[in-house]
Amino acid sequence: MTSETDDDAPSNVSRRSLFKQVGAASTAVLVGSPPSPAVESALEPTAQCHPFATAQLEALETLTAAEAATLEAVVARLIPSDENGPGATEARAAHYIDRALTGPLRFFREAYAAGLAAIDAYAQSSKGAAFARLAAPDQDVVLTDVENNVATGFVPSAAAFFNLVRNHTIQGTFCDPYYGGNANFVGWNLISYPGIRWGVDEDEQHLKAPQPVRNSAYDNAMFNMKGSDHDHRP
Repeated sequence: MTSETDDDAPSNVSRRSLFKQVGAASTAVLVGSPPSPAVESALEPTAQCHPFATAQLEALETLTAAEAATLEAVVARLIPSDENGPGATEARAAHYIDRALTGPLRFFREAYAAGLAAIDAYAQSSKGAAFARLAAPDQDVVLTDVENNVATGFVPSAAAFFNLVRNHTIQGTFCDPYYGGNANFVGWNLISYPGIRWGVDEDEQHLKAPQPVRNSAYDNAMFNMKGSDHDHRP
């Protein structure tokens, strides 16, 4: 859960492990639409998608204020802001999840309601306060227990909910900003993703670093998502 990339702590979610997951994904994942969840398994995780900015409160579309506070605190520990750069908070990953729960991730709405409540209940019983009110080290302990399936009160399991939120946090941090995450392209900057390439020049063919193209795929006229199930432009 912490920002360290110490290999002696394999259970922790580190920037290194997250970036490996993102690097293994296709470019289509980074710039395309979020995945639709499998109907037969509502908790099966689906892997996908600047200077520091002050986090702003978002207008909620589906989460309650209490749920949003817990989720914001969780994503902030999964991909933390640190000396390496901004994280899920600046990318507005929780904003992405909140919006997607009204559309392509709507099958997970009940799972989020139950899972976020379970995180708060476990934090209260084990650390004496709601998750969002805990200090970062205590939040990491709680999330490590959830990840390792030690935490109680989750259905079907703590680990299933942890994997669900982790994958959606990755989506919200590294997705095309059309979907409400990756604000100011902070996620793409973190992994040095140059943006959508419509052509490759000679320098790029020689593996020289390309100049970033900071545009959403849907800024191009060939894409038209209006009226679709994925229309979640902020």
